Amino acid sequence: MFPVDTFHKTLARIAAILTRHQIRFHLTGGLTGTAYGEPRMTQDIDLVIDPDQTSRVMDAFLQSLSESDFLFDEPSLRDAVQRGEMFQLLDQREVLKLDLYPRELIEGELSRSENMELFAGTMFPVVCRVDAAASKLVWISKGSHKSRRDLRAIYRTASQAEQAEMAAHASRLGLADLLAEVLAEPDEIM
Repeated sequence: MFPVDTFHKTLARIAAILTRHQIRFHLTGGLTGTAYGEPRMTQDIDLVIDPDQTSRVMDAFLQSLSESDFLFDEPSLRDAVQRGEMFQLLDQREVLKLDLYPRELIEGELSRSENMELFAGTMFPVVCRVDAAASKLVWISKGSHKSRRDLRAIYRTASQAEQAEMAAHASRLGLADLLAEVLAEPDEIM
């Protein structure tokens, strides 16, 4: 597991670059399970970024990345943004991988981000709790086992209104039965 300070430094650097180019973003993935549910080990940082703005400022964004400590493959990054697929950056200074998703898995999620103090004195935009749960459910439907426990923890710490929104999202996604299945599972192996 990486020290918390490593995540903070890497997030601060990528956030500065994204903000400089007015690319909306928020944290998602394993860090959201920790933010909304319970801490768990994660070995990377997942971010959703605005694909339209990224495309508009692509050359300047790439220039900023090339002047930073982030390692990336330019042709792969350009292609991923164009196709709306995940691309990776490696923070060479902290030896930490970032997965950037230039698309919204849950429609409109970037407009519902919540600013959270993940590190003392530092705020970062994070996917909202309801969208985090919906995202976890989609990843579970694609085979993610880590997301199952994350979803249960996020659901347990949600208000009744948020739980109702989660159920509505699951229905719209055609995943209501999967939500019920995951919520019925125990957290510990029997």
